[in-house]
Amino acid sequence: MKSLLRLALSATAIPLVFSQAATAAGISGAPAPFDKGDVKVALISYISAGDFFQAYQAGAEAQAKALGIDLRVFPGRQDAAEQREQILQAINLGVSGIVIDHGLPESLGDVVQQALDKGVKIVAFDVNLNNPKIPQVEQSDHELADLALKQVVKDNGNSFKAAYVYVAGFAPLDRRNEVWDAFKKENAGVVEKARFGNVSDTTATSTADQAKAALTANPDISVVFAPYDEFARGVKLAASDLGIAGKLKIYSADVSTADIQEITEPGSPWVATVATNPAVVGAVSIRAAALQIAGQDVPHQITVKPTLLTQEGLRAAGVKTIEELGKKVPAFSTSDAVTASWIPDKLF
Repeated sequence: MKSLLRLALSATAIPLVFSQAATAAGISGAPAPFDKGDVKVALISYISAGDFFQAYQAGAEAQAKALGIDLRVFPGRQDAAEQREQILQAINLGVSGIVIDHGLPESLGDVVQQALDKGVKIVAFDVNLNNPKIPQVEQSDHELADLALKQVVKDNGNSFKAAYVYVAGFAPLDRRNEVWDAFKKENAGVVEKARFGNVSDTTATSTADQAKAALTANPDISVVFAPYDEFARGVKLAASDLGIAGKLKIYSADVSTADIQEITEPGSPWVATVATNPAVVGAVSIRAAALQIAGQDVPHQITVKPTLLTQEGLRAAGVKTIEELGKKVPAFSTSDAVTASWIPDKLF
């Protein structure tokens, strides 16, 4: 019954409209069509649950509002068939651009091509659509993983027993995995004792269940590399439930206010994360779409640089929220990627 209801909702889903309608006057000095306004863009996500994705959406909405874009936001439910249907709906709505936030490449190629054939501009964030016409926005995932693993070595040396949290098929995780594989080859003393992971609408709790089993079976694990904050949250929960938080160190990627609170709380095993500001990444994604719609050049690969955030550093700076992090680490709240003089970029 639930599956039938889900299919019915998928077939008739109506996009949520979060941003204000495009301004009638447009932006003075902007190229067409932004000089007149009334530009429709769709943001189509594969995952909406979790602080990272909510912040990404908020950044996209803020940039869209500043550009007078009528942004149609389709919620992600980790459902490849529904995401395909949402792309078709966006095409039928007459959007000028579509930002695709995550997803499974094998399920998107043909519907994305339909959009391109109708003149719709496409931007992909953390999903490799393998098309030269589609700019790819990413968080420099290789650098992100490399910074995290350098901190691992700084804290633990290069000989330890590790657990690794990973799910294949997601572009950012696959890129981070390439760095992990190279790291193990370069550091023979690092032994991966357990590998697990789950991506769903309950990623943290599902990962916690897997982590409990892995950590119980391998009590000599002292380091966990969990390069996605929902993974790290799940491992931290498992460590707390098992009473082993004091003997474990967790290293992750991505950050949110909730993450900062969990990292800095007394006795937390979550000692470092490497992240970009997801709101900035959302804004960059919208800017890339806007530039394409305006007929201006956009690089195929668009990278937003990450920042290492340690438990010690966050505590010393008294950072408790993303907003405070942005004020105390200014580079975290800005990016000069894909912008132009006519694009407002002071958003946060």
